[in-house]
Amino acid sequence: MGLARDDRIVAEVARGAEGAHLASLPALVAQVLTEAGVEVSALDGVAVSIGPGSFTGLRIGLAFAKGLAYAGGIPVAAVPTLEALAWGAEAAPGASVCAAIDARKGELYAALYRIESDGTPAVQLPERAWTVDELVASLPAGAIVVGDADVAYGEVLGTRAQVRPAATHPPRGGWIARLGATRLAGGTRWPIDALEPTYVRPADAMLPERPLR
Repeated sequence: MGLARDDRIVAEVARGAEGAHLASLPALVAQVLTEAGVEVSALDGVAVSIGPGSFTGLRIGLAFAKGLAYAGGIPVAAVPTLEALAWGAEAAPGASVCAAIDARKGELYAALYRIESDGTPAVQLPERAWTVDELVASLPAGAIVVGDADVAYGEVLGTRAQVRPAATHPPRGGWIARLGATRLAGGTRWPIDALEPTYVRPADAMLPERPLR
């Protein structure tokens, strides 16, 4: 959870465990606002990570962000999770950065970016679900990998790329806030009612399709 102002992260706290999302979000927001010395009524917008990631976590986060946006009459900015990870890779301009997170079932959610001269990640390969072998084969030599994929697949990814572990380059709410602020300052707007998480692949539990009668 973080707060950004004028392209700077001015306050940031780590979120709790995924299972405690619903209970911890209000407390985290209050803590960030207190650290920044800002009232909720002074917010210009709300930024939220829209995935890919945990189905439950994404839904809870988006619902909370929409609630803040509706209550405050402010816009909401949707920030792709993998893009935010790429921003936090601390890579030099011209570097290739792969943001990759464990999708379970032997797959990774990943996307490949090239870092522009201003530090912006430009998409080279869009986000999707990959097997680790597919991803390794698609990585440019010397690419930088960030995200929690290193926990399960770091040894394999390290044969082709420079792995920056999640322990030292974790997901940061401040990056979400900063990217959201940049988008809103540029005039981008999202329809709150229609905003949905990006799951990349279907949920594990789905009702079977039934033929029309």
